[in-house]
Amino acid sequence: MAYAVQWIRSLLFNVSMYVAMPVIAVVYLPWALVSPRGAYGACFAYCRYVRWSAAWMIGLKTEVRGTPPEGAALVAAKHQSFLDILMIFGALPRGRFIMKKELAMAPILGQYAWRVGCVFVDRGKRGLAVAKMLRDVKAGNTEPGQLTIYPQGTRIAPGVQAPYKAGTGVLYEQLGQTCVPVACNVGLFWPKRGVYRKPGLAVVEFLEPIPPGLPRPVFMARLEQAVESRSDALMAETGLVLPRD
Repeated sequence: MAYAVQWIRSLLFNVSMYVAMPVIAVVYLPWALVSPRGAYGACFAYCRYVRWSAAWMIGLKTEVRGTPPEGAALVAAKHQSFLDILMIFGALPRGRFIMKKELAMAPILGQYAWRVGCVFVDRGKRGLAVAKMLRDVKAGNTEPGQLTIYPQGTRIAPGVQAPYKAGTGVLYEQLGQTCVPVACNVGLFWPKRGVYRKPGLAVVEFLEPIPPGLPRPVFMARLEQAVESRSDALMAETGLVLPRD
């Protein structure tokens, strides 16, 4: 019975979340058309709405720990569900993401992602997109901000192991910026697929920054150890059984 009630609450929450997206987009549209600040305002408002509604509709509270970067930085994050995207973006003053190119054509999401400067990549041609982004930054076409990449390339369910891709190391070398690792436990409550959402405390944590200039293999090893070990610790805090592949 308790599962059925939570499933219904989850369904209602999901509906409200998708209804809120076009409503907020339309409200902010005039401002977003004339300034990226308007697009950021819409995205921040949506992030706040989802976190607020999740707390009372499905009993899923959210917490951002650590210190998000305020200046130009590379953010390399664990990716378990749509929720960690919202929590990370909402915590950054001028965040933008490296996203798969298919999302560029998504209604509302794609248009607003363009306005805030997200980088759309062909998963098979990521290097070309990164090169264009670097050219845009040097030309002054892109405001300095926090570029977020998911080193494993996609959402990874808790307990599933997947390699860290070389693209993050290439970005780290070419940008010459501090990298801020991010760990999370959100996949335990908000899975990659399905309607059901578990109540609890979803956490995203910004970890100790990694300074620029390290050799790529050293950087990649340090990044993976930091993100994976802390994500495991955050998941262990919940008391839920962590599945293993």
